[in-house]
Amino acid sequence: MDQFSALKAFCRVVEAGGFSAAAAQLNISHTVMSRQVQHLESLLGAQLLNRTTRKLALTEVGTAYYERARRILDDLQEADLAVTQHHAAPRGVLRVNAPMAFGTLDMASWLPRFMARYPDLKVDLVCNDRFVDLIEEGFDVAVRLAREMPDSTLMAKRLATTRTLLVAAPAYLERHGVPRTPDDLVHHNCLTYSLVPKPNEWMFEMPGGGYKAVAVRGTLQANTGIALRDAALAGVGIATTASFIVHGDLARGDLTAVLPGYPLQAREVYAVYPHNRHLSPKVRAFIDFAAEMYRTPAWA
Repeated sequence: MDQFSALKAFCRVVEAGGFSAAAAQLNISHTVMSRQVQHLESLLGAQLLNRTTRKLALTEVGTAYYERARRILDDLQEADLAVTQHHAAPRGVLRVNAPMAFGTLDMASWLPRFMARYPDLKVDLVCNDRFVDLIEEGFDVAVRLAREMPDSTLMAKRLATTRTLLVAAPAYLERHGVPRTPDDLVHHNCLTYSLVPKPNEWMFEMPGGGYKAVAVRGTLQANTGIALRDAALAGVGIATTASFIVHGDLARGDLTAVLPGYPLQAREVYAVYPHNRHLSPKVRAFIDFAAEMYRTPAWA
């Protein structure tokens, strides 16, 4: 009779409230169950249970031993689950939340490849720019852009960095001049992103070190960088937007980077998911695939 089997029998007796109930659950005799617990007590040299004809109760040392034994069994179950889930094929419905611009312009380009790799998965992608409570709203995973992740009950894996850029159409700069320093922006129509704490204050990294906040004004404020990009392409003004939105426009020359020597604060791209000791196969598959996609993003 090995100690591990006796330990499992002891925990089952405690949780079932007696030898007879525990034996019935395991489909073995009361005598065998009793012998296993007696064997454990003999090995330990301590009485774990007080037995009477009417009830069974843990001794003081039995209580301490049960708590530790239960943790051991739980850890073993978790370890078994981690192995079986690691090899299990992702399947079912994967609910994903993402910012509107990032989800539609970037993630949508590689989701078909992800789905082709995991044909048993159905993806439910919801794109919006409001704060989403993953647990309350039933999402498995979300992609979020932030300068830093706040402390929370969510787990986060950093995927990439997206720069925040100032851009304008060449025609606009020909008409209004090219700003040479952040202070020159006072003479320009600045198109601002509303979903930040201070839309009309742009924070620049200065060449000599440190940061400088510059107040700006303009005729358009929007809650999506796509609208700001389109307005900049039309020559309306200088827009602040993310590199993943405008990298193609910059490469083609349709937009020009403004004040490249004075970077704005970048944002990190994170995959976030509810805290579990072991990820489900579908969430692990999504995060691993996203990490693969963003190892060398075109807009970095």
